[in-house]
Amino acid sequence: MREISLDTETTGFDPSTGDRIVEIGCVEMESFVPTGRVFHRYINPERDMPEGAFKVHGLSEQFLRKHNVIADEIDEFLDFIGDSKLVIHNAEFDMKFINAELIRLKRPPLSMSQSIDTVAMARKMFPGAQANLDALCRRFKIDNSSRTKHGALLDAELLAEVYLELKGGRQRGLSLSSDEEGQKAGVMAKSLARPPRDHFATEEELARHAAFLEKIKEPIWNRE
Repeated sequence: MREISLDTETTGFDPSTGDRIVEIGCVEMESFVPTGRVFHRYINPERDMPEGAFKVHGLSEQFLRKHNVIADEIDEFLDFIGDSKLVIHNAEFDMKFINAELIRLKRPPLSMSQSIDTVAMARKMFPGAQANLDALCRRFKIDNSSRTKHGALLDAELLAEVYLELKGGRQRGLSLSSDEEGQKAGVMAKSLARPPRDHFATEEELARHAAFLEKIKEPIWNRE
């Protein structure tokens, strides 16, 4: 089962007022475990960087000017995510920005049904508790010490670990991971088994059994 842990960084909170995506980070997962394949791009937003947003992610206008605009990256992004489910922390926010960029490029928007919101998952699992990414990392003892600022790829990587815990935890790794491993286990079990013996007891074995029964005082099978 292929899923994509996804995060974005932006110039603000609302694409309808001109805010844009400045970073996209995606981590591919198979059966809830990262595969090592990622998609990561810094995006030139073609506008200034508000001070408040800069304090959150540290991406300056000068730095982002050196990178491609979203139109140059969108095809590779869409190819990477395909039709896989998108695991997003506060999915409404990121999907709103992604779809605003797609609409601006005259592309069809993504359906919200393609997303999985881990904030909603966390709030259902831990009612009343903090559901932000840092709080969940602390709860699940996931090392987020390198998260001094928000970063799309780092946050997507941390989210992949959080998502695994929300879906049941690392005990999944204790099961056999493939049909091939199951076949190997079956071969090993057969090699350890004793060879089959004849079903019927020998005359000597029957005699020893009868002698043993003679030693039992008042056996229950003789009672009426």
